[in-house]
Amino acid sequence: MAVPNLKLMEAVEDLGYRVTVGDVSTRTGFNVAETQQALLALAADAGGHLQVAESGDIAYLFPKNFRTILQGKFWRLRWQKTLQQIGRILFYLVRISFGILLILSLVLILVAIAVIVISLQASQEGDSDGTGSRRSVGFFWFPLHLGDLFWMFSPDYSSPKRHQRSSSEMNFLEAIFSFLFGDGNPNAHLEQRRWQAIAATIRSQQGVVVAEQIAPYLDDLGKGYDLEYENYLLPVLVRFNGRPEVTPEGGILYQFPDLQITATEQASTSYSSYLQEKKWRFSAASSTQIILAIGLGAANLIGALVLGSLLADGTVAAELGGFVAFVQSIYGILLAYGVGFLAIPLIRYFWLGQANGKIEQRNQTRRDRYSMLCDPTPEVQQKLDYAEHLGKKQAIVPDDLAYTTETDILEQDINRLTGDP
Repeated sequence: MAVPNLKLMEAVEDLGYRVTVGDVSTRTGFNVAETQQALLALAADAGGHLQVAESGDIAYLFPKNFRTILQGKFWRLRWQKTLQQIGRILFYLVRISFGILLILSLVLILVAIAVIVISLQASQEGDSDGTGSRRSVGFFWFPLHLGDLFWMFSPDYSSPKRHQRSSSEMNFLEAIFSFLFGDGNPNAHLEQRRWQAIAATIRSQQGVVVAEQIAPYLDDLGKGYDLEYENYLLPVLVRFNGRPEVTPEGGILYQFPDLQITATEQASTSYSSYLQEKKWRFSAASSTQIILAIGLGAANLIGALVLGSLLADGTVAAELGGFVAFVQSIYGILLAYGVGFLAIPLIRYFWLGQANGKIEQRNQTRRDRYSMLCDPTPEVQQKLDYAEHLGKKQAIVPDDLAYTTETDILEQDINRLTGDP
């Protein structure tokens, strides 16, 4: 048995546990054929019921505790919340690790520089007055309280300062990750949004649309023959089980019977007039956090360069050994981190500029298509009028049921003959 789709279950809950294939497909943007199979499997696994209308259309009725029923059958659903929480914790640790590495790198560099400088000064003084340098080197370590840095390893949820801030504000360690790598693709769910908007448009037009109504949600419409014969609608027809209809004047309409049927009379989904991609944002961190991150990154790089000059001859680390020798062994990593910390955001900044320019062009193209629909040509208006006349929406209500798996079929026949509900 396959584990039910999470978005499918969420759609069933949002729609009130009584749905049709068209309802769920409109809400999720899923393929109609796949949605039908998934609803059948979900009804079988969760103890759902089929309600068949006189017209032959089917509604699916699910118990409100169907998640609990499924959890008893699928261990993955049982542990889903726990796995999600573990995943969030691990990702949070990854996010703050870059900030911790920056501060740790800066501390190592500064301490190494201080040890080398103090050792050199003590060595010079020892040459003049005969005293050693051990006390001076040892003295440096006492004022350094590394324990004060441990607060950065905590999400800091119990800090009073955190409760004074808005819940959406990120701490500095998270801000460093955001400065380096941004905050993820803002259009990660673009295809889902596209199909949801297309399905909602078809549903709002009573299941019959013209190509010009769908074009504002698509990207490449093709050229020449493909554009003239509206071949760009083929993926939409396949996904939502649609079929073309020809008007008496020779225009082409597209009818989607499955999206004309709903389990509730007031089922509706809001949608945008055209598909609009979101622009990439450089970082969600505040300007103060970004400036501080740049400052620490610059200090880290400058410190690495200074440390490199002190370790250039190779004798200093050999003489001091211990901590300084360790820092010299990882100096390449420290320098690479210092360069990468500033180089990665700089490269990303210019890349985002180009990416956002392309996004704006695509948005403008889809916006222009919608503007043309608002002021249609006589030919398009004629198709729109005919589509409005042809469109219809049918709700499956209890009075129209011919059969339901909730009760015995003999009892249903008796009730139908006697007129009882």
